[in-house]
This record gives sequence, structure tokens and C-alpha cells, in this order.
Amino acid sequence: MRPERKPAGEGLLVLEHFLPYRLSVLSNTVSGRIAKSYEQQFQLTIPEWRVMAVLGRFPGLTAAEVTERTAMDKVQVSRAVARLKKTERIEQRAVEGDRRARHLFLTDAGRAVYDEIVPLARDYEQRVTADLSAAERAQLERLLDKLTAAAVKL
Repeated sequence: MRPERKPAGEGLLVLEHFLPYRLSVLSNTVSGRIAKSYEQQFQLTIPEWRVMAVLGRFPGLTAAEVTERTAMDKVQVSRAVARLKKTERIEQRAVEGDRRARHLFLTDAGRAVYDEIVPLARDYEQRVTADLSAAERAQLERLLDKLTAAAVKL
């Protein structure tokens, strides 16, 4: 049960009602729950799965492009890419005209893991949103898009 909302005193921040905090807690809770299954079943961390997920949809991105699309920091992406290469779930190919940049692709083994996780991820998303009506889910999508756009502008 959520505590009753009361106006905060001047200069006081009620953290449990502060939108960035609430979004962070929600994100961590949702990601943390599904990450347990990724880790146990596939030996994947959240950053590794995010890299695989974006490459599953957009093969051939560079690490910098993965960083941009996932909103993860460069270090997280670099570590995830290194581990995924080591476990032979992704491969790199040279970018023509740039000796340092590499295109990233799922290997056959990586694609097989991706193909196993996608239905699990969709099922998990459905269970998390099961108490929302179709209209509420659509509204949530619109609100998340608006909040994301507003945050990008700041």
C-alpha cells in the first residue's frame, strides 16, 4: 500500500514521490527480475542481453551506435561486447575506412540465444503489464514517449 501523498515542506524532497527515483526503482525492479532468468539460463548480464537485443534488430552496428541506442555508457557496452565475443555470441567485422571501428553481428550461437530469449522477454513484459487495459498500455506508451522526448530536450 502506498503512503498517502502529503505536500512536501519547502526544500524537502520526498524521494518516493520523485519521478526520476520512481522510474529508476521501477526499471531496476523489472530488469532485475528478468535478469535472474537471463543469468541462470543463458549466463548473460543485463548489458550483454541489451547488446544482443539491439544487434538482433539492427545487425552491424558499431559499439558506439549500440551505446547510443541502448543509453548505456561506453564502459558497459565495451565490457558486454568483450564478454559476448569471448563467449562467441557476437563477432566483429572491420568498418571500411575506419581501422578502429568494427561492425557487430550475432553469431549463429548468439542468434540461437536471442531466438530463445525473445519469447521469454515478451511473455515477461505481458505479465508485468497484465493488470493494464489495452487503453492503459497505449497511454503508458504515449506517456513514456513524451517523458523520453522531454528528458532528451533537457
